[in-house]
Amino acid sequence: MLALTRKKGESLMIDNNIEITILDIRGDQVKIGIAAPKEVPVYRKEVFLQIQQENTQVMNSAGLEDLKNLF
Repeated sequence: MLALTRKKGESLMIDNNIEITILDIRGDQVKIGIAAPKEVPVYRKEVFLQIQQENTQVMNSAGLEDLKNLF
């Protein structure tokens, strides 16, 4: 993990096309802005984990034949 120190209004770049900007700092909360291409999904971690869990449940409940029938 890379740990950086940024001030309000400062940014960091990921690859050549994702910019993360510190928008506001109030107490123990930091508001960030993320500028990324539309094809790059951006989720809060708890939402991402929920999506993964739901996908796993669907894959486990669907039989292999059911998946073959989709195509």
